[in-house]
Amino acid sequence: MQMKIWVDADACPSVIKDILFRAAERKQILLTLVANQPLRTPPSKVISSLQVQSGFDKADDEIVQRLQAGDLVITADIPLAAEVLEKNGHALSPRGEMFSKNTIGVKLNMRDFMDTMRSSGERTGGPPPLNHNDRKNFADQLDRLLSTIT
Repeated sequence: MQMKIWVDADACPSVIKDILFRAAERKQILLTLVANQPLRTPPSKVISSLQVQSGFDKADDEIVQRLQAGDLVITADIPLAAEVLEKNGHALSPRGEMFSKNTIGVKLNMRDFMDTMRSSGERTGGPPPLNHNDRKNFADQLDRLLSTIT
């Protein structure tokens, strides 16, 4: 069975989607954008979108439900990445970070700590904007992964 790519698309930057569209066409890998809003995709037999109900984690739940071992999920959501790894999938952030079973526990703990800080009124700020190096790291990691799997 061929690997599929699932994109947690509500927060995925357009430049990352464009990289994914080109890779899916080049490698002829099924790519599905999952979001709780309608999304535009280029005309393609391998690229589609799936709109889910609005609500907290609905897109994440749909991805986890459809995910098969060996599939790739593009997400910045650490709890979703943990679930993907549990199902023996691959998880890659839009900044080019491959999540791994060795490091996901630490990332979950840090995320929970930051949530606690924010809920106590601490202003932690969000991640910096995506830059050229992030896009390059993402494209390089995606190419590396696709060349070893396909």
